[in-house]
Amino acid sequence: MHYATLAALLDATTFAHLERLGIAEGWQCWEVGAGATSVPTWLAQRVGPSGYVLATDIDPSFLQSTGSPPFEVRRHDILLDPAPTQTFDLVHARLLLEHLPDPDVALARMANALRPGGWLLIESADPQLQPLACPDPTSPSEELANRVLQTCWTLQSARTDLAYGRTLPRRLRGPGLLDIAAEVRFSLAGPAPRQLHRTLIQRVQDRLIGSQLVTAEEVEQHLGDIDAGRLDLAAFPVVSAWGRKPL
Repeated sequence: MHYATLAALLDATTFAHLERLGIAEGWQCWEVGAGATSVPTWLAQRVGPSGYVLATDIDPSFLQSTGSPPFEVRRHDILLDPAPTQTFDLVHARLLLEHLPDPDVALARMANALRPGGWLLIESADPQLQPLACPDPTSPSEELANRVLQTCWTLQSARTDLAYGRTLPRRLRGPGLLDIAAEVRFSLAGPAPRQLHRTLIQRVQDRLIGSQLVTAEEVEQHLGDIDAGRLDLAAFPVVSAWGRKPL
């Protein structure tokens, strides 16, 4: 369910960026930290039988859930395992680097895997660009939503860089990439942001209550508000940044 929610929120933007970069038949692509199948499946459809898509993840179980996907699946830790031996026209990672202890190492490995002229597209969350659940709070329920989400971000900050996305243009210059550009996007309301918000809370619900910053009753009230559709909840911002390896 979580992967389906992320796909509903993010895939259209990801695919639009890939189209802008000129993805075409015959391209060799590496999807790093793929998670689930929506992006590598789309890539495989675009590059056709003359192309190649490698989807890697530290836990490839979701990638293999369809039986015979139209792409190669490998278990791979971008920080520990050797990079693929071939070079790629495109390397893409989404919602990955902000969770790693040494993202610059991962970024350098992905850039090194590009052929001359190849593109690196990185998409990373940056909740601190807009940290509110309800950017326009007008009721106690919306104020509670903001307080619950702020506590979630506080709990996650120990293992996730909540301001990583905005650093991507600078970081892409480190490996010497050219033609760097970036955009930021987030959804302001709708069913997918509501589902995402519920998932974020459920993942840390015990820690939320244990923090003593919100009570168990407040968490249950907030989840009830989500389920009743009383809140227009915003998803976290995602920064998409891309650069090209020099010829």
